[in-house]
Amino acid sequence: MALDHYVSQVHLKRFYSPELGELMHATRKSDLKSFTPNSKAVCRTDEGNTNDFLTEPRAIEEFLKTIEGKYNGSVSLLESGKPNTEAVYVIAGFLSYLLTCSPAAMRMNAEVVKGNMEAFAKAADAKGAFPPPPTELGGKDLTDLLDSGGIKIVVDPKMPQAVGIANILDRVAAFGNCQWDVLINEHKECQFFTSDFPVANEQSDDRCVVNRVLPLAPHIAVRFKPDINERGGDFAFKNFSFKRKKITRQEAIEINRLLARSAEDTVFYAHDQNWVEPFIRKNRNYRMDTQKIDAGNGLPTRYHQRVVSFDRNAPQVADAAAPKAPLQNGLLG
Repeated sequence: MALDHYVSQVHLKRFYSPELGELMHATRKSDLKSFTPNSKAVCRTDEGNTNDFLTEPRAIEEFLKTIEGKYNGSVSLLESGKPNTEAVYVIAGFLSYLLTCSPAAMRMNAEVVKGNMEAFAKAADAKGAFPPPPTELGGKDLTDLLDSGGIKIVVDPKMPQAVGIANILDRVAAFGNCQWDVLINEHKECQFFTSDFPVANEQSDDRCVVNRVLPLAPHIAVRFKPDINERGGDFAFKNFSFKRKKITRQEAIEINRLLARSAEDTVFYAHDQNWVEPFIRKNRNYRMDTQKIDAGNGLPTRYHQRVVSFDRNAPQVADAAAPKAPLQNGLLG
């Protein structure tokens, strides 16, 4: 049985502590316990990259072979202000993998599928597509049962993961054909965190679009700024542009706040400074989740991810997984 890392070890190793050698500092938001793991011990699940909905269940592993071995070199090229096509592909690919295969992403993507299925079911119900409900259900129709919680739609998170894997190259092309801000953090007392979901969202000028901030190492991050009007794009990345920006200490703090809040549970950092634990404590009752956007004008409901309040002391109830079925497509078509 494979233990698959949903945050690549090559990324986590960039956050090793100089004082600890091949270890890094970590704090869990759930219980505020701190520990010092290596990259191999964290951010992994049994068969996490195996997806039986796909004809090639381990297809994403072939994709990762094009990413992980070139990560360090790609970060160095971005830091120097000389990213080439390969570096753009690698960093866009790493982000795409996080947004497809991490537990946080799978949870959120399943919610989008669930929301769409509920909307379709209600629309069909309104058109009389279903027979009258049985008397055992109190005369309620499907819409009433969904609204009251009498019926719940449960989505296996592996299903949206499979769809994401099958389309991951499209996502790489989209992230690689937009504007990037390469954020240089020279404030050693406030270096970037990473986490078990190291993606922070910033609202752009368009309420339907969010910018993604991805830390690459304690001193460098990338802000991806998608253009909703851009369509398509290939791996020549002709629409790619970037600017290298030295950020202020306050900007570093704000990005770390977003990173701490976005983490699913565990925050990793290179330096155990006295402000870190209180900072994580203050920002522990948040996580990334999906939010509906009413597009208006009769257009379909859209979703985006944003940080929301999340009470870590409240009991959490997980839905049972839905039955699995094969999909007739794989990563490379």
